Amino acid sequence: MSGRRGRLWTIFPVLILSLAAAPAEKTDVPVLSEVYNVRSYAHPNYTRIVLDVGAPREYVWNETLTPPEITVDVIRARLNPIVPETVTPAGAGYIRRLRLAAKNPTTVRLTIEADWDRVRRYDVFNLFDPFRIVIDIYPKDPAAGPAAAAPPAEKIPKPAQPAGGGYSLARQLGLGVRTIIIDPGHGGSDPGCLDPAGPKEKDLTLDIALKLKAILEAESDLSAVLTRETDIFVPLEARTIVANQRKADLFISIHVNAYRLKARQGLETFFLNFSPDPAVNELAAKENATTTKTIGEMDKIVKKVVQNSRIIESRELARTVQSALASHLSRHYAGVKDLGAKGGPFWVLLGSEMPAILIEAGHLSNPEEIKRLQSAVYRQNIARGIFEGIKAYIRSLGKG
Repeated sequence: MSGRRGRLWTIFPVLILSLAAAPAEKTDVPVLSEVYNVRSYAHPNYTRIVLDVGAPREYVWNETLTPPEITVDVIRARLNPIVPETVTPAGAGYIRRLRLAAKNPTTVRLTIEADWDRVRRYDVFNLFDPFRIVIDIYPKDPAAGPAAAAPPAEKIPKPAQPAGGGYSLARQLGLGVRTIIIDPGHGGSDPGCLDPAGPKEKDLTLDIALKLKAILEAESDLSAVLTRETDIFVPLEARTIVANQRKADLFISIHVNAYRLKARQGLETFFLNFSPDPAVNELAAKENATTTKTIGEMDKIVKKVVQNSRIIESRELARTVQSALASHLSRHYAGVKDLGAKGGPFWVLLGSEMPAILIEAGHLSNPEEIKRLQSAVYRQNIARGIFEGIKAYIRSLGKG
């Protein structure tokens, strides 16, 4: 086999200018991007492995004969803890296993266990929007490659309807809850909503998420995993992808709202659906601002929404959590406004394979709610209210 070794540097004029304009001081803390997913695809003549990275990064690849491996090192990166350490690649016997690990505190290594006797060559390159590193591996014998599956026939989608006289499939099958993905909204280069003289949404959501995780682990048998544990950017599309890979049972995304009118205040919880409400669609447009999707993909988006069988159970989860959160906060604070549970077209909920909701835990545009959100005690109570809602939802499944 003809080996290939190399280094590909992803450097851009914007990066060079920002470095030139930066102070001459040295820093010992590099800015780390997050490796948030690894996936593989079976093509007729090769297998494609894709490593999703939160921002463009330098990377190095190499190969060894003993053990038979290809390694790809992503520089100035960290591994999202939600990503599995080992992955079985799609359909190719000449690729045995994929492994992801931290090579050191600032480098993530992807190891591809290969059968060199069956591999002819491989290519390593990167793509953008979003940034990802691609490894295409070609077998010596094309017959060794996976058979190409025929694309499924296109069907006209129909809106999801309750099954079995109003009971979702989850309830009919008596399914329970074990693993919960907690998604702190925004992060890194995406601050979310912010008050010029006050807190950023990304910091508040992370703190609430960490508090919720601590409560879940201390007071229940549930497993809680965060999509981010630090101030780092994770693309919207990646958040449910990693939740699906972990086979989570619930997905809860935590956000804080802002509105043109400072008088607007209150809590609301969303599940994935369309909405006739202009205020909901305006909010969705803000929350969806960092997506890499385009208008040309709208047809696919519409089909995904109406075919999402989780809408029914997500609606029940949203209603239950919203009720518990508003009730808990109202017992401790005056004037808490319950804005209810409703459908909305939020990207972060699209593609989930489990019930998924998005909580807007207040308004950074309202002076009174800014004061409350700046209080660690108030944020603890938000986390407590969400926890009470999760418990109530599990009880409604007959599992609590």
